[in-house]
Amino acid sequence: MGSLQVFLDRFGPSSQAESGWLQNLFTFVHQHLSPCAGGPAHCAAVDQSAAGASCDQGVCELSVCVVEKIQEQSCLSSSRPVSYRPLSVSELLSQQHLACVSNLSWSTNQHRAWAGEAELSLPGQRALPRVSLLLIGWLREGRGGEWRLADGSGSVRCELTCPSPLWMNRLVFLPHWNYIPHDASGRDQERGHLELIGSPELLRPRAEQGLAAGPGGAGLDGALSVREAAGVLRNRVRGQRVSVVGQVGSVRPLLEVAGSSFFFFCLVEDEQTVPVLVKDSNLWWSQCVCVGLRVCVTALRVCVLRGWRGNNVLCVTDRSQIHTGYTQHHTHTLKQTLEHTLSGTTHSQPHTHSEESEPPPPSPDDHLQMDQEEAEPEEDPVQSGVRIKRSRVISYQGTVTEVVSEGAGLYVLDRKVGLCLAYQPPGRRKLRPGDQVELHHVHFLYRPCPDLPPSMLCCCLGSSLRVTAFSRVGGASCDRSCPGDGVLPRLLLQNNRGVDQYLWTCHLASQLAHSLVPAGPHHPPLPQCVCLLSWKLSETLWTPRGPGPRDIYSEMLDQPHSCPLDQYQVDPCVPQLLSVSELLQSLSSLLPPGGSGLSRSQVNSALSWSCRTLTSDPGTGDGLRPRPLLLVGVLQLPSERSEFRQTLQLRDATAAVGCVATETREDGGQRAAFNTAWIGSLVCVRRFAMVTERFLQSEFPSCQHLDQDRFISHRSGRVYLQFSLDHLVILCPSVTMVTHLRMKGAEPGSDEEESSAMKKRRPDEAVSSSVTMTTLPEGGASLPCVTMVIKVESKGGVAWRNTGMGRDGEAGLELGFSATALLIGPVVSWGRDPRNEPMMEREAGPEREEKVLLVFSGVAARWFPVLQPSSVYRLTALNTQDPSVLIGSSVPGQRGAELHSDSSLQVRSDWRFHTLTRPLLLLHTWTQTPPPPVLTVSQVLDCRSEVVSFQGRISERVGLMARKGRAGHAHTGRHAHSGVRLTMCDQSGRSLCVYLDLSHAPYTPGLLPGNEVLLSRFLRKISRSGGVYCSLSPVSCVTVTSLGDSCRLAPPPPAPSMHLAQWASSRCVQAQVRGHLVCVLHLQLQWSCCRCGSVYTQVCSSRCGSSSSGFRSTAKLVMDDGTAEAHVWLSGQPVQTVLGLADSQWEGLQSAVRVRGHIQVRPRGRSQGTPGDPEDVLLRFLLSLCSSDVISRQLSLTCRKRTNQSSAELRRFSRGDRDFLTRLAPPLQLTCTHLDPPTC
Repeated sequence: MGSLQVFLDRFGPSSQAESGWLQNLFTFVHQHLSPCAGGPAHCAAVDQSAAGASCDQGVCELSVCVVEKIQEQSCLSSSRPVSYRPLSVSELLSQQHLACVSNLSWSTNQHRAWAGEAELSLPGQRALPRVSLLLIGWLREGRGGEWRLADGSGSVRCELTCPSPLWMNRLVFLPHWNYIPHDASGRDQERGHLELIGSPELLRPRAEQGLAAGPGGAGLDGALSVREAAGVLRNRVRGQRVSVVGQVGSVRPLLEVAGSSFFFFCLVEDEQTVPVLVKDSNLWWSQCVCVGLRVCVTALRVCVLRGWRGNNVLCVTDRSQIHTGYTQHHTHTLKQTLEHTLSGTTHSQPHTHSEESEPPPPSPDDHLQMDQEEAEPEEDPVQSGVRIKRSRVISYQGTVTEVVSEGAGLYVLDRKVGLCLAYQPPGRRKLRPGDQVELHHVHFLYRPCPDLPPSMLCCCLGSSLRVTAFSRVGGASCDRSCPGDGVLPRLLLQNNRGVDQYLWTCHLASQLAHSLVPAGPHHPPLPQCVCLLSWKLSETLWTPRGPGPRDIYSEMLDQPHSCPLDQYQVDPCVPQLLSVSELLQSLSSLLPPGGSGLSRSQVNSALSWSCRTLTSDPGTGDGLRPRPLLLVGVLQLPSERSEFRQTLQLRDATAAVGCVATETREDGGQRAAFNTAWIGSLVCVRRFAMVTERFLQSEFPSCQHLDQDRFISHRSGRVYLQFSLDHLVILCPSVTMVTHLRMKGAEPGSDEEESSAMKKRRPDEAVSSSVTMTTLPEGGASLPCVTMVIKVESKGGVAWRNTGMGRDGEAGLELGFSATALLIGPVVSWGRDPRNEPMMEREAGPEREEKVLLVFSGVAARWFPVLQPSSVYRLTALNTQDPSVLIGSSVPGQRGAELHSDSSLQVRSDWRFHTLTRPLLLLHTWTQTPPPPVLTVSQVLDCRSEVVSFQGRISERVGLMARKGRAGHAHTGRHAHSGVRLTMCDQSGRSLCVYLDLSHAPYTPGLLPGNEVLLSRFLRKISRSGGVYCSLSPVSCVTVTSLGDSCRLAPPPPAPSMHLAQWASSRCVQAQVRGHLVCVLHLQLQWSCCRCGSVYTQVCSSRCGSSSSGFRSTAKLVMDDGTAEAHVWLSGQPVQTVLGLADSQWEGLQSAVRVRGHIQVRPRGRSQGTPGDPEDVLLRFLLSLCSSDVISRQLSLTCRKRTNQSSAELRRFSRGDRDFLTRLAPPLQLTCTHLDPPTC
């Protein structure tokens, strides 16, 4: 302890606290920094007593030096910083679990100001907390060019902004540093690292004088310029060693290829460039060189770089050294500085830079303001709207303000500029918010991805990134968009793709993480499969485009520079991924249709049912967008809480939505979805239409009160999707889908196009199946079961039925339906669930006509969407070997009575159905019993059957209001409509009205104009006027079979063209007629009050107080086509067309009528008088207009029969002295629905 007393005596009398602090410091130096701290092996060759004396003296000298340096850096001038305690590296790693900062020279006020400035610049972030710790150790070289701080207990990685080479292998004291422990996910195996926010203090113990000196300094006097070194490269001399001085023009990132690590930096002078290859033990230079710094590198040799087309480069050797701050004009000064430094004189920053050595990077605004002429893109001759641009190489300096995706290498600088580091190898240190960075030779791209900042900076292998100041805040942001191990950058390295495609894939991964991975404080780390799914989806949606394999040496060293970032694609129509919840919110509020001319009854009638569509294809539907939409989710059967029990569901982690799905038949036509293999598959919906139907019961006085909810007594809405299964991309298939795809690819007779399409949809083996959220449990595969193959012949609709037992043991209603199926074979026992494997011979019995009635109720009713007539299924009862569970029970009959009913089978909730498509069936089972015939609308109109099944296209839908005292059923949503009237048509244009009662059935989605539906077992009836219509029966079923042209609500086919005489004897409701306009029987023009419908002049005639009015025009015409005569009623715009008035004339006529409120004209051509003053100018004008030649012309109209058709009447004619009685058919009463432009 003599050396301790000597040490204490050096500092004179001290307080008790300072004496204890000095003793602790001395003990720390003795334990962790003395020459004997390394163990007995260090002193094995030295006499024990001599070694002890030398060690004590060295510890004392070193302790004194440490105290002096601490005193110099401390903010306390009159006392020692006793609150600071020395800490070993092992204690730092094991005890410090939070990010912190230590700065010996700060006062409390300075630290508060520093923390406040940091938190103000980055809102939402907390500044690093301050700790009072001292770190002392040696700066050593680590693996792969790392700098490490080491003492006798261990070592920790150090990050430095621009260190001096003179610091390496020196004992230092760190007065200013940050410590960042392992990241939040715990993936950092190094546990933590130091960030030196100030220069270290070099310690000078006498025992280590001259240890930093080494060979290599002799080459300083003969250093070559860059121009001279370029000549040496051209004329290589074996064994020659040269020293080169120059300015660093570029620094390439550190690479590891085939187990060898290396990096390049280039020295420049005027237009000459010399590349220098650094590898092996000199990799730590990578943090010492930075762009703009003048350096001198000694003992370089010329070598041939085979990977770079055999070009020569300068390569470091074992004796090479690097000296910073070097200029040829100050060689002697640098040598004196070097010798002075090695002799023990230390500085706060030992290396010096000349004023021109490291110029500041240009301002960001100087580079981001692109010249308009240079920024003009080149048009892509192939794709419309897609442009190919060239990037610009710039330098930039900014601050990291957001970590978009650490694993994908995406950041935001200065809150407006994006940064992509994916084209460079990942660095040891990840960027944190608050880091100040300096970028050189970085590519500037404008709008490469619409989901990221418009201005993007992308680093290639020719770019350099240097952190000039470390962040003041602690902790990286939560990164759920991509795993930290960098799955997407590794895929980018394996499959070189365009930067625009990569950026969109990264954003897609973040969207999938939101929609597929449940959010919450205890959610598991983001699986790699989400990134793999995004990569697979982008490969499917994007056309393969890339420059091919990357040549790393050419990318780093070629002049002029060439890399994959030189060109990029700008596509304004890049698909946009939405989660189900975001999609449901996109049309949550519907603006009611306007129209200032609508009356009170017309407004409320129009608002009673309204429909809007949002299609994935931009430019179609009610909402126009520049980008197509995508949806990703799992297809499932409807749950008990589902709003739609007749459709499939698309579910993700945010919400679920009903789906009206169709698929293509073998003959190319469309049919309702029937394949159960889709259930549980993770899919991407590329083309769809989102439909929002709204039901409103209101009493709006006028259209001006639509923003007042007090006039709405009830409202409800239905939101669902419409799409075809052909427009789905399978991202992660279910077990049954794998079998289906495998068998479909092997189907005999399938064409090459179908096979290639299936290959595109074949699942990627690299995608983990853990993402698939299957509806059905997968554990049933190993359970024993019994199965039976059936073919569904018909099914009834889903309805609320009294099953006699509710959920709570009381009587109640449950959803249910029934289906009639043909038994293909007997019940078969299995040791495991065969699912949808190919049909076995033992499952097919002899040809027989045995049928069974399947009854579905409660949970079992969820199978309704996928059970379709003419489809074959394998019915499976799990966890049993008893065949009797699948044998139906017969209805007991009376003696002597013959029963014609089928046996019935109650389907249990845990039974499953698996679709057996054509490749899975035996040949003779496929040819059994052809499907029942399906009629067309024309055949229904002409047939005489009472029960019909037919298919047609919906041309019109009208909601039927509930009668007073009859409210909708509670399970139907209690909307105002008790039913729906559908107008069905076929290709011939003939139409038929179908009435659906919705009071005892759940709402049926997809009943929209433009869709084709299959109506099974409907009642055909004759109206009192002789027309044919159909109505719902208890066993009727409505199935949407086709969604039209890409889910667009296309106009119906034209009505059939008929003569008036032919139409009079036909039951057709709507038709096209062409004839001659004979005369105008009646014309009425009126301004009406929108609230009460009374005549409106300046005010309402009924004094209702309304201030809104609308103009209405009606006319009754006589039309003759040579076969018969018809009275045609027109209203609105067709009246202007018939009168032949221009828009300005029609507006003037409206203004003239507004003064008097209304006018009624009855021309005298039919012996009908016209009330009013015969001298009235307006009246005379209208009478003249109705009798002019403009009226008498050919017209082509589409009309609908009115319901008040009168029957034939007896007429008496006298001819001479004889009277004749005959029946004359009255004129047809028609309402014009469309008027073609008249022809002269």
